[in-house]
Amino acid sequence: MLTFDGMSTAEVSRLRRIRLALLVGALALFALLYAPQPVLPQFAAAFSLAPGTVALLVSAGTLGLAVSAIPLGTLSEVVGRRRVMVTALLIAEVIGVALPFLPNFPLLVALRLVQGAAVAGLAAVAAAYLADETGGRDLGTTMGLYVAGTTIGGMSGRLLGGIAGDYGGWTGGLTAVAVLAGICTVLFVLLLPTERHQQRQHFRLRPLLDGVRAAATDPGLRAPFAVAALGMGSFVAVYNVLGFRLIAPPLSVPPALAALAFLAYAAGTVTSALAGRFADRFGRRPVLLTGLGVALAGLALMLAGNLVVILLGLVVFTGGFFAAHSVASGWVGVLAAPSARGQASAMYQFAYYGGSSVGGVLGGTAYAHWGWPGMSLVLACWLALAGVAVLRARRARPQQPVRQPVDQVASES
Repeated sequence: MLTFDGMSTAEVSRLRRIRLALLVGALALFALLYAPQPVLPQFAAAFSLAPGTVALLVSAGTLGLAVSAIPLGTLSEVVGRRRVMVTALLIAEVIGVALPFLPNFPLLVALRLVQGAAVAGLAAVAAAYLADETGGRDLGTTMGLYVAGTTIGGMSGRLLGGIAGDYGGWTGGLTAVAVLAGICTVLFVLLLPTERHQQRQHFRLRPLLDGVRAAATDPGLRAPFAVAALGMGSFVAVYNVLGFRLIAPPLSVPPALAALAFLAYAAGTVTSALAGRFADRFGRRPVLLTGLGVALAGLALMLAGNLVVILLGLVVFTGGFFAAHSVASGWVGVLAAPSARGQASAMYQFAYYGGSSVGGVLGGTAYAHWGWPGMSLVLACWLALAGVAVLRARRARPQQPVRQPVDQVASES
């Protein structure tokens, strides 16, 4: 029996399972990855550490992900994408459960590095899995839903951890996030179908390395990689410093209420899904550039000294960033050669989380030396550079009809 777009009932059901599984998987991934962020002030107080030092708990996780993205993305070409994603998320959840029971800061940082390396197995492979299993059908919409899951995870994990941390300290915050992520992990394992369309490779080092080299040197992929590194670096810098700014004079917001600022992630949930649909309809470049422009506007609004305007700017900034990220990440799956999709997806994640690690440190340093206005100027330059990369890519390579699915060629401008 055929349904819409010539798909059978079974195919429609399978696509829905894939979308739901990746949605809850992304929620678990981002809840775990950024669990320490809302309780960084509590960590700083408990271990008598400066804000820049305690931020290592966030940077260690993203650094682990960045370093492991390419190896695990490459491994998925050999052993299968589902196996890598499921194993990775299970390991990350086990570590998440253990973290609240380790009152030693260096050990916490070390395990956060391992946890970040584990979640790379899902983050680096998801886009390639979706490209394979959907066959390019409504890939922008499906990828937008996956990115929406990352925003829900980022928002709910930070919000839950921040509120629980205000009452139970950093251990209470991490425990609450581990419970949420555990529920999502179980659902992910039960829902995610085994891949049907992946063309696995034999473990031969040279072809796998050739795939990595092809993804790294492909000029068409430079623009989405630049958006990933510079955009995510700006995003993490804002959210790392935001809590310290809100609870300090003259704003003096109580920590539990300051955690409510993470509700701004809801904007990313909406814009990431919408951006995917708009990209399918109007083309990726204009939607991506619009997202970067909106993020810049939000950054400008946050320069205000009024709490309401700051929070409005945060919503605008978050929505713009996730719109750009949704389009850029889906773009990689379309442009990459089928034999190197895993490596290309992993390279995107390497840029994304490498930018997070470096941007978080540099942004925090800029804040310490020049305050919020100085940091904002640095981040604005990064976002502008990402926009320039997209414009240059348009001139250098306006279309890629050979690699794109037929139903998406016409949508590229």
